[in-house]
Amino acid sequence: MDGFDFERLLSTRLRRRGLLVGGGALTGLAIATQFSSRVVAQPRFSGYPFTLGVASGDPLPDSVVLWTRLAPDPLNGGGMPSVNVPVQWQIATDENMSKVVLRGTAITTPELGHSIRVVVGGLQPDRWYWYQFKAGNEVSRIGRTRTAPAFGTPINQLNFAFASCQDWQNGYYTAYKHLAEENLNFVVHLGDYIYEYGPLAIGPRQHNSPEIVSLSDYRNRHALYKTDPNLQEAHAAFPWIVTWDDHEVENDYADLIPEDGQSPQAFVNRRANAYKAYYEHMPLRAAALPKGADMRLYRRLTFGDLAEFNVLDTRQYRSDQPCGDGFKPRCAEAFAADATMTGREQEQWLLQGLSKSQTRWNVIAQQVMMAEYDFVAGSPEIFNLDAWDGYVASRNRILGFIKDRKPNNPVVLTGDIHSSWVHDLKTDFQNPASPTVATEFVGTSITSDFPTAAIATVQAALPENPHTKFFDGQYRGYVRCNLTRNAWQTDFRVVSTILDPNASISTLASFVVENGRPGAMRV
Repeated sequence: MDGFDFERLLSTRLRRRGLLVGGGALTGLAIATQFSSRVVAQPRFSGYPFTLGVASGDPLPDSVVLWTRLAPDPLNGGGMPSVNVPVQWQIATDENMSKVVLRGTAITTPELGHSIRVVVGGLQPDRWYWYQFKAGNEVSRIGRTRTAPAFGTPINQLNFAFASCQDWQNGYYTAYKHLAEENLNFVVHLGDYIYEYGPLAIGPRQHNSPEIVSLSDYRNRHALYKTDPNLQEAHAAFPWIVTWDDHEVENDYADLIPEDGQSPQAFVNRRANAYKAYYEHMPLRAAALPKGADMRLYRRLTFGDLAEFNVLDTRQYRSDQPCGDGFKPRCAEAFAADATMTGREQEQWLLQGLSKSQTRWNVIAQQVMMAEYDFVAGSPEIFNLDAWDGYVASRNRILGFIKDRKPNNPVVLTGDIHSSWVHDLKTDFQNPASPTVATEFVGTSITSDFPTAAIATVQAALPENPHTKFFDGQYRGYVRCNLTRNAWQTDFRVVSTILDPNASISTLASFVVENGRPGAMRV
């Protein structure tokens, strides 16, 4: 395309010099604890072992996953001896941990990087709990979590936020400071939790190694990200539902096909290392335990009769990107019937779940933009072939199913593209009169950049994409959603800058989807 290389602009990393933000790891240690003094062993640590904070996730009506990792030297392999270490845990119904309802001991092992995930069952539905860990004489901060409402129970409201794309080097996680102060039931993270790249000297803070490949590399990179105090606050405030995109392994990988010229076996080993480190650092259930280079991450979570979340994995099973990948006109490969974004098994799982759902809202939480978008005004048409525009038949099957089977109020949540969008999803994007069958909200990044030079080009193409109701590429932040029985409200929450740890927060735009009426309206 003459005079404008959109793909190059999207890959440009715009950064500023600055200093690393530190501290915050010991927050909450002064709070009185109700742990028993009796322990199985008395390990000695070279430093405070809970430097990576605490987290919880995957809430069910009667259980939740609690997570931490012992890492007294987090950026150098963790600093733990190669032995098993017992960790006590307890969960209470009050923030001071005085009303403990369950406690136990779990064993951390060097094989899983001394990470721990405890699935605490026997809990009451739809209520807050507080939790804490103890190893030797050291105690973690106190975290807060919440169970889901019981299956089928009528509920009138649900609040959550979703986020994605948090390149450490590009800016500060001030958005998470504000997210932690929101009134939410849970947080959904849609991928690019870490970035695999080596350090860039022009960023406000730096990665801690060259591009990551080995298991120790990925562990240290996850640990670096988790030392951020604002990210720790957000994890400690709410349960998280997580899935990945590409940068948890390598940019734009597809199944076992790497972006760069690695040998097949080298990339299998790299993916296995990346998946293992991801599992070690996330509050996931044991069903997600990797088996080599494979890991089952797609799953379904239900919140009473109000909402069901279908959490997808659009990297592990997809076909190779068509037409050589990138932003360009589509070739015949983009329309191939056997091309897939999800793989056959996951696609059938999604469609079966949508067909059986009894909830008011049906959510598809996934990574890359589902709506069609021609990124440049005029000819030729330019599409992002790493997104669903490169997998047209796969998208048509899902949207055609929604049109025919009519599950209640389908809403797609998306990350990846470092910008904010609202789309009406149609079975025929080339025909504005085609019926709208679902709504898509695309959230901007926590810090990762959208090229400033591309914003005007995308905006100029909006008239040729009438199903797109909103676009903003300037601001970073997260998306807050409030669901009731009659309406879904989405608020695009953005920080004033990612270069100031004390940046303010505001609502850039709000949209509503009414029950029984697909498509979003600005409010």
